[in-house]
Amino acid sequence: MNYRRLGSSGLKVSELSLGGWTTFGESLNDQQLAHDIIKLAYDRGINFFDIADAYALGKAEELMGGILKQFPRHTLVISSKLFWPMSDDVNDRGLSRKHIMESVEKSLQRIGTDYLDLYFCHRYDEETPVEETVRAMDDLIHQGKILYWGTSEWTAAQIQEALDVCERYDLYRPQVEQPQYNMLVRERVETDILPLTVPNGIGLVVWSPLASGLLTGKYDDALPEDSRLARLDWLRNSVMREDALQATRNLEPIADELGVTRAQLAIAWTLRQPGVSSAITGATKVRQLEETLQAIEIELDDPILTRIDEALASRKTQK
Repeated sequence: MNYRRLGSSGLKVSELSLGGWTTFGESLNDQQLAHDIIKLAYDRGINFFDIADAYALGKAEELMGGILKQFPRHTLVISSKLFWPMSDDVNDRGLSRKHIMESVEKSLQRIGTDYLDLYFCHRYDEETPVEETVRAMDDLIHQGKILYWGTSEWTAAQIQEALDVCERYDLYRPQVEQPQYNMLVRERVETDILPLTVPNGIGLVVWSPLASGLLTGKYDDALPEDSRLARLDWLRNSVMREDALQATRNLEPIADELGVTRAQLAIAWTLRQPGVSSAITGATKVRQLEETLQAIEIELDDPILTRIDEALASRKTQK
């Protein structure tokens, strides 16, 4: 496993990380299987485990946290997030100071840890002043409940707004952004986010490097009954387009020539992009993670990257 600095910080994260979105506590509830997946990840060098309070309404934090307790805390980088509603209560959502202070305590309790290495604002909150959010995050760092804070799916303008507040009041700056980024969804990151994050020393930990499984090729000709896209209508409707499927099919000869799977090719491509500190992967089977882990050994030279871009030309621009 290779380790990369989180932006300009001194924190190092594994270039592959394991996340809990739509898996742990949701499609994956088998305690032994969850243990085997996390243990394999840890044994193979993954130190960054990404969770959120909204993932299965706290069940992902409980399931992953309960397993992570077996490892020395100093060897782990654990993240969680807040923003999405956790109940019907009007204040149990968003990025208000109240919700931040209450949410972090609940996440710490569910995960079973004294602090979070990373704490993400899961979306931008139009109803809360950025200064209120930034000051709350700064306070959590001073209290030792989080070590770094960051954003997820914020625009460059929104991140810049937070940076300006931090500069004005000498507060801890956001250190990380978590956007969706993969072969099929890349323009927003490359044209809007990276030009801001790289010069400001903000690292990217990107989610869905396999485009919710589309880039594996398993959806080329049919919709497997036990698949994530068969289970989640909203996700299927957002990613399963004919242009994306065709682009994925076009990648098969390149992967075959390299002797790798399309999933491994997609992961290797993501890790090759500048500004990426870690790619967050998911797994519901041990063999899925074993396949993903092999991607770190793949080297892609410029001619291969050019061929990949040509293969992806059929896809429509997705922001």
